[in-house]
Amino acid sequence: MNGVVLISGSGSNLQSIIDNSDDINLTIDCVISNKANAYGLQRAKQVGIPVCTIEHSQFPSREKFDQELSNVINTYNPKIIILAGFMRILSTEFTKKYCGKMLNIHPSLLPKFQGLNTHQRAIEAGEKKHGVSIHFVTEELDGGPIIAQSTIEILDDDNAESLAKRVLIEEHKLYPKVIHWFTQGRLKFKNNKAVLDGKIL
Repeated sequence: MNGVVLISGSGSNLQSIIDNSDDINLTIDCVISNKANAYGLQRAKQVGIPVCTIEHSQFPSREKFDQELSNVINTYNPKIIILAGFMRILSTEFTKKYCGKMLNIHPSLLPKFQGLNTHQRAIEAGEKKHGVSIHFVTEELDGGPIIAQSTIEILDDDNAESLAKRVLIEEHKLYPKVIHWFTQGRLKFKNNKAVLDGKIL
């Protein structure tokens, strides 16, 4: 199945997807970033994947940026759009256009800690567990149907950095697995629900 990956930063999740792409039946047609200095672009170039930068700061509004992003995505006609550390809030029009084929990974056990600084917030809230969630993207920020989660214990001596590192290990394992469910046709978006093998998740 062909897809595009959207990034904003180092691209470590992108790397795990690239490393597993043959096993998960995925061809990445393009990696798109809203930041020209995103290291993930170098990761893509190293393996011959086309890249595209659309600097969000060059656009007068969120909608104009999303329009250009949509234009680029549509040139590849992807069956799946993978958000891998893409740090942009997408407009309602954009999310509706690609609803059902756009996945996002979020470093918390949603619905807890939507948005940013999830690791620090989890520690400050006195949580015993933390982790990662993968969900379909809808117009609600970090609020689409949850597909899968992976949980880790928060240790007494954890800080935001140490917790982030341990969550990242889980991210790299879980995201390729979920993408594979989608490329196999096992994972679908129906009636605003995530459905795997015919069962609502």
